[in-house]
Amino acid sequence: MNHYQRYRIAFSTILTNEILRFSRIWRQALLPSTISTALYFVIFGRLIGERIGPMGGFAYLDFIVPGLVLMAVLTNAYVNTVASFYSSKFSRYVEEILVAPVPNWVILAGFVAGGVARGFAVGIVVTLVALVFTRIEIHSYGITLLVFILTAVLFSLGGFINAVYADSFDDISIIPAFVLTPLTYLGGVF
Repeated sequence: MNHYQRYRIAFSTILTNEILRFSRIWRQALLPSTISTALYFVIFGRLIGERIGPMGGFAYLDFIVPGLVLMAVLTNAYVNTVASFYSSKFSRYVEEILVAPVPNWVILAGFVAGGVARGFAVGIVVTLVALVFTRIEIHSYGITLLVFILTAVLFSLGGFINAVYADSFDDISIIPAFVLTPLTYLGGVF
């Protein structure tokens, strides 16, 4: 078995473990983002948005949909990676991964890909919820997909870095408190 095959097996094992982990807790992974986004659509899109009126030819609901979908993607990409890696660090399971003959970048890529997978799963569900409230027009599928991937990777890496340096469960809330919450205000809703 050459290095490439060993790395591919290690990556796919970590990724599969991550996908199975958030699939087991799908109620916690999918439902909160879906329900909160649906509430945003009802409250800000329908109730308040109808009073605001169109801006630049777009309804307020059409304006907030991309921000809310991307917000769900980046939040879940971050949360999956930080929770998974920190809990494996806390329970000392990560030591078993680190002693394996696999480079660190493969381990990092596996955890980040798991965060991206959860971000995409939640993003798809939130997009389907958005379709209930409004019609979505995508002008460039390639650029949209690239933005989703890059955003999910960036925040998944942020979650990994935070989990590496966290000393307690309280420390994993640093990025949500100082980065994700302020981004909510920039998501086009408030």
